[in-house]
Amino acid sequence: MRLTVLGGSGAWPTAAQACSGYLLVHQGFRLLVDPGFAVMPRLQEHTSPAAVDAVLVSHGHPDHCADLAPLLRARAYADPPCPRLAVHAPHGALDAVLALDRGSAVDGAWDLRSFDPGDAFPVGPFLAETRRLPHHVPNAGLRLTAAGTVFAYTGDTGPSPHITELAAGADLLLCEATFVDRVPLLEAPYLLSAELAGRYAAQAGAARLVLTHLWPGTSPAEAERAAATSFQGPTTVARPGLTVPLP
Repeated sequence: MRLTVLGGSGAWPTAAQACSGYLLVHQGFRLLVDPGFAVMPRLQEHTSPAAVDAVLVSHGHPDHCADLAPLLRARAYADPPCPRLAVHAPHGALDAVLALDRGSAVDGAWDLRSFDPGDAFPVGPFLAETRRLPHHVPNAGLRLTAAGTVFAYTGDTGPSPHITELAAGADLLLCEATFVDRVPLLEAPYLLSAELAGRYAAQAGAARLVLTHLWPGTSPAEAERAAATSFQGPTTVARPGLTVPLP
């Protein structure tokens, strides 16, 4: 299994980084997780739109799913058109994005497979296990297992004991870390800090931690410092092009 970061900027893309977007590859199967704002150009640095085998979306905020629209366009208008793309997402999460091209050739470009956070289902060679994690909209934390290797991803979340369950013994935890040390009071139920992410990684016994969804302008070094107060394993911030091979 191999993870490639396409973007990890929180809320909006910067000049240097797309929003959340992650390419997970196992046995040649290419799974795109969370195609957020500006992910489509970064995706094409690593593979073609036609080569994506499935998409998995954690929740419906546009910084996690907006670039599904250009991905579907590229596939629908290819010559010949690509087969329907399996798109897995919580019920209703993609209504706005999929409505952008209603009545066009893009209507036939996807096969929407909705799920409820808490469900488990196969995605190619992966077993996807999900947990509902607290956010402003329904959000599915993801635990993807293939050939004994475990990748865990929080999507966007506030504090929850389900994070530790999701990441238990994971080879890699990709964790929301919008803030560094302290989450503002109004956002505290819905988002995490890098310090909290480190705590969850340590509690879960994860082998490696990648911090993502940092607020634009946040110092990666400061985020890594905060996580290291609790987690002693390898820690880094999601940066475009970062590739992590998993055993």
